[in-house]
Amino acid sequence: MISYKNLNECGAFSTLKSIPRVDVTGLLNPERIGKAMVDMAVGLTYFYAAAPVDETILDCLEDLAREQQLLEKYQALLSGAIMNTGEKRMVLHHLARGKLGDGISVSGTDLRTFYEGERSKAADFARAVHEGSIRSSTGKLFKNAVQIGIGGSDLGPRAACIALERWAKAEGRQKMKAAFISNVDPDDADMVLASLDLETSLFILVSKSGTTPETLANETLVRSRLEAAGLDSSKHIVAVTSKTSPLAQNPGYLASFYIDDFIGGRYSTSSAVGGVVMSLAYGPECFEEFLDGAHAMDKAALEPALRRNAPLLDAMIGLYERDILGLPSTAVLPYTEALSRFPAHLQQLDMESNGKSVNRNGVPLAYTTGPVVFGEPGTNGQHSFYQLLHQGTDIVPLQFIGFAENQLSNDILSMGTSSRQKLIANLLAQVVAFARGKDDENSNKRFAGGRPSTMILGKRLGPAQLGALFSHFENKVMFQGFAWNINSFDQEGVQLGKVLANKVLSIMQGEKSDDAVLKAMAKTAGFLE
Repeated sequence: MISYKNLNECGAFSTLKSIPRVDVTGLLNPERIGKAMVDMAVGLTYFYAAAPVDETILDCLEDLAREQQLLEKYQALLSGAIMNTGEKRMVLHHLARGKLGDGISVSGTDLRTFYEGERSKAADFARAVHEGSIRSSTGKLFKNAVQIGIGGSDLGPRAACIALERWAKAEGRQKMKAAFISNVDPDDADMVLASLDLETSLFILVSKSGTTPETLANETLVRSRLEAAGLDSSKHIVAVTSKTSPLAQNPGYLASFYIDDFIGGRYSTSSAVGGVVMSLAYGPECFEEFLDGAHAMDKAALEPALRRNAPLLDAMIGLYERDILGLPSTAVLPYTEALSRFPAHLQQLDMESNGKSVNRNGVPLAYTTGPVVFGEPGTNGQHSFYQLLHQGTDIVPLQFIGFAENQLSNDILSMGTSSRQKLIANLLAQVVAFARGKDDENSNKRFAGGRPSTMILGKRLGPAQLGALFSHFENKVMFQGFAWNINSFDQEGVQLGKVLANKVLSIMQGEKSDDAVLKAMAKTAGFLE
C-alpha cells in the first residue's frame, strides 16, 4: 500500500536534520574519488565525490527514499496510476520510449501501441521526405525542418536537435537542417525565415490543444510568407497535435501526428513532439536510438539501492542541498557546446515541475521545494558568472556534464594539447577548485571552497547518450516531486499571466474593461489612447 505524506512528517527527514554536516573542502581524496561513481546507462557515469554527503548522510537519504516509497511511486506511475492529481491524469512519457508499464489502455486503445504507431508514422513520413516522394508545393526536395512551438514544444526538441547536429554531420546522417520558431515576437520568426529558402522548407506546427496563441500567431506569419512567395502553405506545414484539437485531420496540413494528454509538454521530446523534427533532421533511426537510451535509463532508475541508482541519488543529494543546507539554486554546466540549450530545457523541466508550494492535495507546505535552475556551457560560463559561484556570498550546487571525445573528429593541437583536452582539464579543475578552494593572504584572492558539485561523464555524445541524459533528469525531478509530496506534472503557475494577457488584448482591441490597472498598463506601453 502506497501512502503519501509530506516530507516533514518523515522520521528519516528529522534524523537527517540532526546529522552533522560535512565540509566539502576536505571531501576530495583519491579513495573517495575512486568510489563515488555510479555506472549509468549507455556508458555514462555519475560522479558525486564533491557532493556534500558522507556515508552516514547517504544511509539516511536512502532511508528517506524508502520511507517516501519513491520506487513504489515510480512503479505505480509506470503502471498507469493517476499521478497528475491536479488534472486527474496518468503520466506516461516513459511509455512512449519503452515497454515499462506496457498494457495501459484508454477507451479500448492500447497506449503503447498508439505511441509506437505515431513513431512509426513519423518515421515513414520522414523517409518519404528524404526519398523525395513527398516534396514541396513546387516539386522541390525539402531541405529544412522548422518547428513552430513554445515551451515544451520547443525547448526539449530544440536542445536535442542542437545536441545532435554535429554528431549527425560527423556520422553522415544529417538529412535536413533543423530550425525553430518559438517567441511570439515576430523578430524571432523573421530572423529564422530570412535564413531559409521557403520553397524547400517544411514546417512542423506543434500544439497539443491547437489553440496556443503564440504558436498560432507564428503559424499565421509563416503561412503569409509562404503564400506571398507563391507557395501553397498546406503543402509545407504538418501538425503535431491531439486528435481532439481543431488542427486534427485539417486539410490545411500536409500530415498530422498525434499526442495525448498523458505526456506533459516538458516531458514530450520522446513523443511526436520531438520525434517528427528529429526524424526529419537526422533520420528515424536517430530518434529510435534516442528512445533506446532514454528507456535504458528509465530501467536503471528502478534499481533499489541508492548508491547504484543515479537519478535517485541525484534527486536525494539535491533534496539534501535544498532542504537541509538551504541552498536555493542549482547551476547546470555542460562542458560541451552540443548541450548549449540543455540548461534551458532543464530549467523548464525542473522549475515548471517542482516550483510548487502546496502538496498533491493542495495543502500549503512548510518546507522548500524546487530550486532555481540556470546554466551555460563551459568554458563560456567561467568567463561570466563563475566569479559569483567561486567567491559570492551564496553557495550554488553545481551539476557538470562532460564528454571525453569530440562529436566531430577534427581537433587541433595548441601548446602541446588538444582543444578537447583543454576543455576537460577545465572541467576537472573546476570541480576541484570549487570543492577545495585556496587560501591567500590577500582576501580578494582567497577562495573559501566548500562549493558542492556532481558530474556526469561520458565518452562521446550521441543520440543514445542524449536520451539517457533526458531520462536521468526527468526521473530526478520525478523522484524529488514524490519526496516533496507535490504534483510534478501540472503547471497552473503559467495560467494567470495568460488570462490577464487575453484581457489586455481585449482592451487593446477597444473592448470596455473596468480593470483600471490593466488599462493603465496598456496605455503606458503606448497601445491605448
